[in-house]
Amino acid sequence: MSAGSRYAEAGVDIDKANRLVEEIRRLVKSTPRRGVLADIGGFSGLFALDLNHFREPVLCATTDGVGTKIKLAVAAGRHRGIGLDLVAMCVNDLIVCGARPLFFLDYLAFGRLDETVYLELLSGIAEGCRQAECALLGGETAEMPGMYPPGEYDCAGFAVGVVDRDQVIDGSEVSVGDVILGLASNGLHSNGFSLVRKIVLEELKLDLSTEIPEIGGPLAEELLKPTRIYVRTVLNLLHRGTRVKAMAHITGGGFYDNLSRVLPRGVQAVIEKSAWEMPPIFRFLMERGEISEEEMYRVFNCGIGFVLVIPEEAVEEVEAVCRGLGETVYRIGVVETASGGSPRVILV
Repeated sequence: MSAGSRYAEAGVDIDKANRLVEEIRRLVKSTPRRGVLADIGGFSGLFALDLNHFREPVLCATTDGVGTKIKLAVAAGRHRGIGLDLVAMCVNDLIVCGARPLFFLDYLAFGRLDETVYLELLSGIAEGCRQAECALLGGETAEMPGMYPPGEYDCAGFAVGVVDRDQVIDGSEVSVGDVILGLASNGLHSNGFSLVRKIVLEELKLDLSTEIPEIGGPLAEELLKPTRIYVRTVLNLLHRGTRVKAMAHITGGGFYDNLSRVLPRGVQAVIEKSAWEMPPIFRFLMERGEISEEEMYRVFNCGIGFVLVIPEEAVEEVEAVCRGLGETVYRIGVVETASGGSPRVILV
């Protein structure tokens, strides 16, 4: 028996992976390619950084995953959105400091490689890269029988961007009186799914195909909506010279943990919960799962996926630009003096 067939017998099919290369190449080439020097298949991806538009370029890097939302995707047999989630979780973090995404890489690990699932994931990743205006530079696909049960997988993403050193947005210029704008989320995005699964599957024992009147459709449709990518909106604002003092991607930790990370000492963000309506899926989880309101805003985005902190005089311009780019934007709060030294977030 040949070595190749023994490896396949052990659960790893090299030939199957090789058959997918041409389809992978097509998807990779559908993403922005400026700066990419080599086709896929090498030991590393090559990217030529154009320094003509930068005085003192600083590279910015992020990495993230999708978490247990993958378990629901496997159960529902819907995987393209997970690829979009993977890109979004990385590039939305990247733009917080004002960086422009350059390229993205992925790591996909399967118990046994399923070609249909794999191509769905890659299709979503490629779409995410197109939305983020960055190249899909490469990645790694691992087949690890015994590590993951049949049909299950995990994934991680890595993004690199660039920003001029004097244009880095770090929140240090945030001051009392600044306005906090929130950009609407696309639903749950990619956080809190361990709690979601506990409520929906374990406690309520609902099937993902169940139609839920409160949310206007089947559970799977709502729970698996992909994370919104805010790159084009943010880069458009920065390109216009809009004075954005701080930004926050509202992910795990909700408002309390994420917004406080970008505020300087001596100030607090006061968020008005009545400034926007919490989408039905969050109300459903809060009521049916008996989650306190405080925990909701600590675990979930509750309808706001990204936050901008800007001076009062820039509000009308920023709102107009955001709406022109298809964003739903809300004036959700203001920066005030903090009673203590450390920055904090208060929801009222």
